[in-house]
Amino acid sequence: MKIMTLSLLPCLVASMAQAEDVTIALDWTLNTNHIGLVVAREKGYFADAGLQVDILPYSDTASTALLAAGAVDFAYMTALGFMSAKAGGADITALWVTMQREAGRLVYDSNNADITRPADLEGKTYAGFGSAWEDALISTMIENDGGTADYDTVTLGTGAYEALATGAVDFTLEVATWEGVNSDLLGRDQSHFIYSDYGVPEPQGGYIGSRTAMLESDPETVDAFMKATAKGYTWAAEHPQAAAEILIAAGDFPNADLVRGSMRVIDEGNYLTDGSNSVGRIDEARLTTMARFLYDSGVLRGTDGAPLVWPGTVSDWFDQGWMAE
Repeated sequence: MKIMTLSLLPCLVASMAQAEDVTIALDWTLNTNHIGLVVAREKGYFADAGLQVDILPYSDTASTALLAAGAVDFAYMTALGFMSAKAGGADITALWVTMQREAGRLVYDSNNADITRPADLEGKTYAGFGSAWEDALISTMIENDGGTADYDTVTLGTGAYEALATGAVDFTLEVATWEGVNSDLLGRDQSHFIYSDYGVPEPQGGYIGSRTAMLESDPETVDAFMKATAKGYTWAAEHPQAAAEILIAAGDFPNADLVRGSMRVIDEGNYLTDGSNSVGRIDEARLTTMARFLYDSGVLRGTDGAPLVWPGTVSDWFDQGWMAE
């Protein structure tokens, strides 16, 4: 047995030496949105594909900017981040989408008797994050509920959640699978409105993409990376709590129960697979509807600050040829 083990060592060393280095930039600090990437790395799916994948931590430079500049091979991108970059001319292509359902929602204190519907947000104070998308979303909700989109905004970033909890503001936006879970763990009594109930299209979320040039110059690497990534997310969807433990072991989380709770919500809410789309499948109709909403709302703008004109189609914004057997 010892002789057989030693005889395999040169092959293993050669295999490791020949592994191709690949980088992917994250859109935010490590969380359950990225779980398939971590599972693929920790369970050896990337290694089996001949890849040494470096999952780069979130930085002050957006993942879309790093990708467009050629600083990384792949990027995990928010839906807004990807669409803004692509509409602005970035030569990038989406290959994957993580969340098959919208996880975002508008949240407020359940004990605030002045808020029972979106129209009641008129004249209230919103704790925001500084993007034009937020105003388009909130205004659409208020107006479709019969109100006037006249509200105050204070930009607080992640401080928005504490501000809401202390009553310093009236409402904010959160992600049900993360901040929503955290609020439950903290015992906060909060209610919410679902965007799509008030005229906002429901997008998919969490795109993984590469530079369009890489799809043409190195399709084998793209294929290998994406197939291993899909295997990681599929395994996580089938084993949510085991996947949570893998993520906890790989990351630095002050509260491991947040990760466990998040994966429970993702599983119970069918976020990774909604029963109609397979894990990672981009729905062209939903991509088109959300992109059109962002164009029509003036959210997507050029470098000169002027609103961009709807191009007529976004069918060339994504490519899932790697899914074909």
